[in-house]
Amino acid sequence: MNLRDPLATARGLGTAKDGVNHWWLQRLTAVALMLLTPWFAWFALQLMGADQLTSRELIARPVNATLLSAFVLSLLWHARLGLQVVIEDYVHGWAEIALQIANKFAYAIAAIASLLAIARIVVTA
Repeated sequence: MNLRDPLATARGLGTAKDGVNHWWLQRLTAVALMLLTPWFAWFALQLMGADQLTSRELIARPVNATLLSAFVLSLLWHARLGLQVVIEDYVHGWAEIALQIANKFAYAIAAIASLLAIARIVVTA
């Protein structure tokens, strides 16, 4: 049984020094998404009803490929940060560690797959 006051236990431990960085990254990705989402909506409207060849040509344009890559990376990074907070807040013990690792791997694989798909379209178009 611990008779120490929880505040006394917490004093002297300092901060984790990760919260502000995480907060800033979430805000930066949110701003990036605010700027890129109108472009993506316009781009998606252009692709509606287009055949495969036209779609590949549109995606393969350097500006579109760059903006699409930035949109995908910002979206996945922002989602990973958000899910990390949910896991930290609501899951505890060994499950928290397992889910945090799975979260990072899943979003890393999604980012790699997305960038490879865009790169493949750019190279083969």
